[in-house]
Amino acid sequence: MIIKELELGLDYEAVGLKTPSKKVSFTGYILKNDEPYCKARTRVKRPAVLVLPGGGYTGTSPREAVPVALAFAAKGFTTFVLHYSTHTNNVLFPTEVCEAAAAMKVIREHAEEWDLDEKCIAVCGFSAGGHLAASLGVFWNSNVLKERGLGGESCRPDALILSYPVISSGKWAHRGSFDHLLGDDANDPAMLELTSLEKQVSAETPPSFIWHTWTDGGVPVWNSLAFATALAENCINAEVHLYPRGNHGLSLGTADVNTPENVHPEIQDWIDRAAQFIIDL
Repeated sequence: MIIKELELGLDYEAVGLKTPSKKVSFTGYILKNDEPYCKARTRVKRPAVLVLPGGGYTGTSPREAVPVALAFAAKGFTTFVLHYSTHTNNVLFPTEVCEAAAAMKVIREHAEEWDLDEKCIAVCGFSAGGHLAASLGVFWNSNVLKERGLGGESCRPDALILSYPVISSGKWAHRGSFDHLLGDDANDPAMLELTSLEKQVSAETPPSFIWHTWTDGGVPVWNSLAFATALAENCINAEVHLYPRGNHGLSLGTADVNTPENVHPEIQDWIDRAAQFIIDL
């Protein structure tokens, strides 16, 4: 594995965005076929996942970053982690989705060099990071990105992996996420409509794997149900897993990323299922 710090190549001012107060961290965990154990193998094209940690758009959670990337890597994926800008870096929508799109563009541009399967490049987000992943999924070919010189096929994820995602700005919203995402526009009906992602699903939205716990007290399960319903209405392939118990923010559900009371073996299969979902694209 090669661990590589990457550049987004995003000129914020040139695309009409405020430059964040802190540079984003974008790291690749790249499985190369020229390592000793691969020398005798036919050149392998690997699936890839861009991981977007949660954090309510105020920061990014370490528990949903490198541990997730390494868990996917153990299944043969090349992985990337983007610690995107948030409210605490003095930025607002659509800065975060522009950064995610720029990261996806970098991954696609280097697919040949990094031995990636260009038809199996997914984005995986948690909580507010799930909102960001879903935003990339619904906006990749929209004016939200195209007006800033991004978007189109180079920024398109082949699949969305949404882990207890923030989705809706309506009745069941995680209000703090939208306050931090939109700032002074947090009560603007047009902006709330735009960022309520169940309302933005279209025939161009990628296939999606969604998981949530029924008892999530932070981001209500309705968020996942709303997005899944919109996918069904648009005939988009999806796989949805609703686990009966578990608090918000479980990540892998294992002891290395949770306190003892938040270790839930019954949800730990989500990553196996998500990996297979991507492989089967």
